[in-house]
Amino acid sequence: MEPVRRRLGSRTGRRLGKRTRFWAGAVTAALALSVTAVGQASAADVNNAKNAGFEAGLSGWTCSANSGTTVSSPTHGGSAALKATPSGQDNARCAQTVKVRPGSKYSLSAWVQGGYAYLGVTGTGTTDVSTWTPDSASWRQLTTSFTTGSSTTSVTVHTHGWYGQSAYYADDLSVFGPDGGGGDDGGPEPTVPAAPAGLSVSGTTASSASLAWNAVSGATGYNVYRDGTKVTAVTGTSATVTGLAASTSYSFQVTAVNAAGESAKSAAVAARTTAPDDGDGNGGDLPEHAVTGYWQNFDNGATVQKISDVSSQYDIIAVAFADATGTPGAVDFNLDTAGLDGYTVDQFKADVRAKQAAGKKVIISVGGEKGTVSVNDATSATVFANSVYAVMREYGFDGVDVDLENGLNATYMTQALRALSAKAGPDMILTMAPQTIDMQSTSGSYFRTALNVKDILTVVNMQYYNSGTMLGCDGKVYAQGTVDFLTALACIQLENGLDPSQVGLGLPASTRAAGGGYVAPSVVNAALDCLTKGTNCGSFKPSRTYPDLRGAMTWSTNWDATAGNAWSNAVGAHVHALP
Repeated sequence: MEPVRRRLGSRTGRRLGKRTRFWAGAVTAALALSVTAVGQASAADVNNAKNAGFEAGLSGWTCSANSGTTVSSPTHGGSAALKATPSGQDNARCAQTVKVRPGSKYSLSAWVQGGYAYLGVTGTGTTDVSTWTPDSASWRQLTTSFTTGSSTTSVTVHTHGWYGQSAYYADDLSVFGPDGGGGDDGGPEPTVPAAPAGLSVSGTTASSASLAWNAVSGATGYNVYRDGTKVTAVTGTSATVTGLAASTSYSFQVTAVNAAGESAKSAAVAARTTAPDDGDGNGGDLPEHAVTGYWQNFDNGATVQKISDVSSQYDIIAVAFADATGTPGAVDFNLDTAGLDGYTVDQFKADVRAKQAAGKKVIISVGGEKGTVSVNDATSATVFANSVYAVMREYGFDGVDVDLENGLNATYMTQALRALSAKAGPDMILTMAPQTIDMQSTSGSYFRTALNVKDILTVVNMQYYNSGTMLGCDGKVYAQGTVDFLTALACIQLENGLDPSQVGLGLPASTRAAGGGYVAPSVVNAALDCLTKGTNCGSFKPSRTYPDLRGAMTWSTNWDATAGNAWSNAVGAHVHALP
């Protein structure tokens, strides 16, 4: 029976209402990381902020929920600095209204220390910007820039911390540019920093190289180059470059940046990755039982999220979706900044790295209901592998999800995935999300592809929804939305070549997330118990148990968030508690 193919909401649709999360407005502006080069300041430029060093206490500043005070230690300069402490639902926002000139360019900077610290400006009349840094044991300068609108005479500059994090300190804030009247005179004119020294290789794996270098005075961040191409930007003095090929030599350089521009490149260092691991290439350090969630790069009525908003219950976050280009097999990825409330590419990349630092995997999904990626010959297979790998390197993704709901060629998709694996190395995450009809028989192209790449496959999260009735492994017909439907259809994969660790149950997170097939989290958990322990089964009970079953997947983290993360809280906890 042909399934209903309407798993995803319209990618061009707009959400019906505002998000209800209490921090929505603050995070939208605060996490828009923007470090932009500006021209040299003129001789008439001044620091337009008042009491920029907090020498006069909090005069000119307003801090939310009485979160701010001044302290005599630590300070960056002078005898005082701001200390602001987040608590409960308050992020310790301290703000000042600053007079500026219309149609003018300004450099915004501050020195910060302690917990998560953010610096930003609103009311510019053009594009409001902000920048941030995680915990810092020593003083670190945050810098960004903005241009005022044609009628803008004042802006609001602010610092803030993050909910539940420790206090932050701020000092020597500067709004450097044309005199708007009423600010502090002077302030150092920004200059381009020197090139970093001391670049060294601190470690390598089969797919990564770790680098470290000396701090540069006046730098607010650093760019890392591999073989002459920029691959990442960081605020600290170390970085790990991932997505490298095993047993391959690379050349690395680093530059320092601040509001005035980018330094010359450092001296180059060479790093050679290690030989391939002896593992089975099915997920590396993923937990034995894992939860996958799709993250929507568009607004279709579900909660709009940043990657940082995704529940910690998800072990694999599949970014949906890469886009087909005009070249057969080629894909690229374009962050929907406008549809995601101004979410910037830099912040997206930073959030991906933060999730990875927390032990999560973030991958790029190719396809979806409307995906039209075509891999039907050797040339397009090569193009697919090269373009997906380029996207992985650009954004730091750990792997790829194949979600081609409009058919695929098993021969050439196998070729493409093996070529991609050879480039990315054995730690690459490879997942699939076929429809139910695609996994009814091993003669189907999707099932054959999964078996062809079994040695590098992480998990197949079949979609147990939008399908109507289907045959189970016992030859009986089962209706979607039941425990029997989940267990009897999973049995087909489990008994026809896939390892239990490569099988996951894909379900919608809410009734709004799919056209049909939603089941309560308790039903998902019952199916997991039935397959792994032989308990909580319906009328169908498998002939044996599969304790190594990988776990579950949902469409989507956004729909889950819309429902208060009820799916991930229930199913995630259950998956992670499986034996």
